[in-house]
Amino acid sequence: MQVILLERVEKLGQMGDEVRVKEGFARNFLLPKKKALRATKANREYFQAQKVQLEANNLRLKGEAEKVGNKLDGKSFTLIRQAGDRGQLYGSVTPRDVADAMEKGGFKVDRHQVTISVAIKHIGLITLPVVLHPEVKVNITVNVARSEDEAERQARGENVLAEKTDAEEAKVAAEELFEDGAGPKVEADEDVVSE
Repeated sequence: MQVILLERVEKLGQMGDEVRVKEGFARNFLLPKKKALRATKANREYFQAQKVQLEANNLRLKGEAEKVGNKLDGKSFTLIRQAGDRGQLYGSVTPRDVADAMEKGGFKVDRHQVTISVAIKHIGLITLPVVLHPEVKVNITVNVARSEDEAERQARGENVLAEKTDAEEAKVAAEELFEDGAGPKVEADEDVVSE
């Protein structure tokens, strides 16, 4: 199917380009999202009439996206998730999770603008691209951790999944075994009587 692009589409073309795409891609993505028009005589005339207005609107949106992009580029956002001992998450991080964390950080971003190419199923620092405009893409860092303390340690570059020493493991095992206050009670003021 021949379509006229109304905005830049990655790996396809620039605004105003007339390109051939598969029927399903046009029907299910380009046309409903108003990224393209069918390449008919009437639509070509409509595009030529609206071209100046579309380009002006595109420049305005690009300028706004660049302002937000300058503030957002390189920022880090923390996500606290439950995970196993080896750092495997009990689920995965979705674009919606990242967009919500960014919103809490003061940036209004749609979940469709966050690109996750490989599922995030482990703790760690992950760099993700955010497409604010077809021509403006910035990178953010998502710090996925089990706790705030662990997130801070990861941000400093510490490996939180490093093997614990035998003494640390023994201490953790002892703390799990005994409750606080359990065991013999020793009173400091007790007089020791010897016979």
